[in-house]
Amino acid sequence: MREILRGLGIDEENPGAWTGGPVPGCAGPSLLSRSPGTGAPLGRVAQAGAEPYEAVVRAAQAAFARWSALPAPKRGEIVRQFGDALRAKRDLLGDLVTLEVGKIRAEGRGEVQEMIDTCDFAVGLSRQLHGLTMHSERPGHRMYEQWHPLGVVGVITAFNFPVAVWAWNALLAWVCGDVVVWKPSEKAPLTAIACQKIAHEVFARNGFAEGVSNLVIGPVEIGQRLAADRRIPLVSATGSVRMGRAVGQAVSARLGRSLLELGGNNAVIVTANADLDLALRAIAFGALGTAGQRCTTTRRVIAHEKIYDELKRRLVNAYGQAPVGDPLDEKTLVGPLIDEAAVENVMKAIETVKQGGGKILVGGERMKGAYLKPAIAEVPPALPILKEETFGPLLYLLKYKTLDEAIRIQNDVPQGLSSAIFTRDVIEAETFLSHRGSDCGIANVNVGTSGAEIGGAFGGEKDTGGGRESGSDAWKSYMRRQTNTSNWSTELPLAQGIRFDL
Repeated sequence: MREILRGLGIDEENPGAWTGGPVPGCAGPSLLSRSPGTGAPLGRVAQAGAEPYEAVVRAAQAAFARWSALPAPKRGEIVRQFGDALRAKRDLLGDLVTLEVGKIRAEGRGEVQEMIDTCDFAVGLSRQLHGLTMHSERPGHRMYEQWHPLGVVGVITAFNFPVAVWAWNALLAWVCGDVVVWKPSEKAPLTAIACQKIAHEVFARNGFAEGVSNLVIGPVEIGQRLAADRRIPLVSATGSVRMGRAVGQAVSARLGRSLLELGGNNAVIVTANADLDLALRAIAFGALGTAGQRCTTTRRVIAHEKIYDELKRRLVNAYGQAPVGDPLDEKTLVGPLIDEAAVENVMKAIETVKQGGGKILVGGERMKGAYLKPAIAEVPPALPILKEETFGPLLYLLKYKTLDEAIRIQNDVPQGLSSAIFTRDVIEAETFLSHRGSDCGIANVNVGTSGAEIGGAFGGEKDTGGGRESGSDAWKSYMRRQTNTSNWSTELPLAQGIRFDL
């Protein structure tokens, strides 16, 4: 642990110490970061109150004018340098993610690689922030649109992706000309400090020592303050549906913009025409990755009655062999949950399943600390808990007869993030992808629900919030559109043929 903190430039005795611009936290009770794997303390971080928050936002406002005036390709060059800095620290930062939130080492380092990939994407994007040109109905007129930076962008992130989700937002916002104020999860303050230190070194080297990348660590009240702040035109929030509703209501009350990426209740449909070997691997990764604590975690498997028993047998066998333990051990596939309270929530769900007529096929035993043996439950289709997002390694197994029935079961939940079908039948695949198929923001064929690439826009519908982050044209969320008309004639014709002669 000491080597990791030292390598990232974090003071072991005072991990929250910061000298790069406004202090991210210096009021209120300190926040103790613990490793979920061992329960060992990693360090105490001071939390921000009203005054430090104000200092951060004022610094961001002051920096925006200079940063937005820098040409977008020049902003992209600085983001490129940040990507190189991340490459140099990839393993150290990835291992800190593992220490602080319990992801297995491959996932922790993979999350930092996702940041690096997003840097590469953002660098290319910095030369493609283009608008459209339109033909005017008036002679001697030109119509076009252009995109301008919004200003200060607020980013609220969750513990399960403590660095990648911030990067999705911050990197795109930076190349768009915005500055960022980041409020990380209270369960992952050290990874946030490490990212901020890396970013600060890069920005300072390029003449932007303060205000472009900002960090404010604090309790729920800081997030509430951020959401209600009229100086912040866009707030991007990732987390639970309950949290997202609160943020969305606060932002909309002041007619601001919110970008919400909230809960998922993701299903995999396995048809009679599926490659079961392929489906098994995808379901296992989707359901067990990050100990079931991803928003894209596979939570429901809807299997055709012809292959149901065989798939059930294979899944139970795979779960029985999945190594649970120290996330820093290369052999481990399932690490701890974020804390013991998270374990307790899953245990309550398991009890609810049993009381509702469901059957635990494998796992579900509580282990020491924040560990839990991953469970599979065979459940009746009308069980109310199926509509909830149980944030942990609990997989529900259901049976269907027709594809229409399977799609109905999949869509019959409040959330609409990720979905998948496994089939070798093109009609089944295309039906699933059609307007009468999956109602989720992500719909995959022969690919699991988890592990999205950064090139596609990420997000979902319904209670998932409707926001889109990362790839495709998600950059437009961080800018304001302006329609322009230029009259290069000596006449003043009006649109729609209106005459107004004085």
